[in-house]
Amino acid sequence: MKLFIPKLIGAVLNKFAYINQSSASNWALNLFSRPLKGRLKHPHPTLEMAAKKNLFLKNLKIATYHWKGKGDTILLAHGWHSNSGRWKNTIAQLIKQDYNIVALDAPAHGASGSKIFNAILYAQFVGVVCKKFNPSILMGHSVGGMAISYFLKSNSNYKANKLVFLGVPAGFPGIFKNYSDLMGYNKKVRAGMEVVIQKRFGVPSSHFNTAIFVKEIKGECLLIHDEFDPVIPYSDAQEIHKAFKNSQIFTTQGLGHGLKSKQVIDKIIDFIQG
Repeated sequence: MKLFIPKLIGAVLNKFAYINQSSASNWALNLFSRPLKGRLKHPHPTLEMAAKKNLFLKNLKIATYHWKGKGDTILLAHGWHSNSGRWKNTIAQLIKQDYNIVALDAPAHGASGSKIFNAILYAQFVGVVCKKFNPSILMGHSVGGMAISYFLKSNSNYKANKLVFLGVPAGFPGIFKNYSDLMGYNKKVRAGMEVVIQKRFGVPSSHFNTAIFVKEIKGECLLIHDEFDPVIPYSDAQEIHKAFKNSQIFTTQGLGHGLKSKQVIDKIIDFIQG
């Protein structure tokens, strides 16, 4: 049933694309920009332990969570269809090390505002949080890492000593391919979405490329990626690693895209303490 509904929607838009390609592609992109999962529907025990503070980008609420510590400040940015609760096990271990921890919910995720989600808006959310808390260690999962890289590329004066990217995509074309494959979009819808992106943002989807952004980023980066990640291919981590001036890859097997395990957390702590 979970796969049937996306395929059904995709089939409808595929047929409509032959009547009006522009409208069909707009709807397809809007579906991607409006996450169906990730909202906080119930109190989360780990997040309830934090000092909660709402920041704002214009009139959009940015939900932040702060676990106070005496160590370096660490920012945690989750991925698509998720929220800050995804870091619960990582946070528990970082608290033991007395780090000063801040997490934020992405646009249209968790308890944050906005009805739409995109990497540019997420990067702006990250910028607001960084201005408030000044973290020196930035950690992002999936598109959260991409948002961090876009923020740092756009704010070259910001000093981040260490970065941790977990399952981060090298570029948006791969993300859109996965989304289009999930929905079963035909060539007309896929080509039309690229036209819509160009009109909305003034650049093609290929512009949003972590492997390009990191070329201008200083600091040290730990890339964590599963060799068999079904969402973001391992080759994306290799591409980012090749572009980054100072990075290392920690490869897992069998952890999927979520990368939730003790060995990953232990590797992160070893890296940020090194």
